[in-house]
Amino acid sequence: MIVVDSRREAFEKILEIVPKDTEISNGSSTTLHEIGFMDYLESGRHGWRNLHEEIIKEDDKEKRADLRRKSVTAEYFLGSVNAIAQTGELVACDASGSRVTAYPYAAKNLILVAGAQKIAPTLEDAMKRVREYVYPLEDKRALKAYGVHSTIGKWVIIERERNLGRITLILVKEKLGF
Repeated sequence: MIVVDSRREAFEKILEIVPKDTEISNGSSTTLHEIGFMDYLESGRHGWRNLHEEIIKEDDKEKRADLRRKSVTAEYFLGSVNAIAQTGELVACDASGSRVTAYPYAAKNLILVAGAQKIAPTLEDAMKRVREYVYPLEDKRALKAYGVHSTIGKWVIIERERNLGRITLILVKEKLGF
């Protein structure tokens, strides 16, 4: 885990960690938007192979679905978590699994950025945070962005990672995301 004071420092850490000329993908994340990562990624100034961009550009529905499935195996996958238990577990969920699919194993390297307000005392408290706090906010966001309600569909709980160095959690001492 890397602890930083600000969203700017979190963004700079990502730039330090992810090498140029590598493939990256990302899950939907308010946190990544708030630190400026998504704007930077969309600018094209980064030198990475942006698998998410390739998905968006594909018009064929079946090919786009194939690209989406393959993107979770990117060399570097970036996202966030919904809660962090003080007992060590990282908790993430989403409606379809498009974001969390990469987390347990698929991505070669996983970079998760989270605001310190997401820390909860126990795993039970972390899951309660998702149900009672995060989900209502995400539901409102999804309704505004997509015109449909969200749901809690797929959960991932990471208690420990066997491949040392595979997961990097960047904990930011600012409120970021839900």
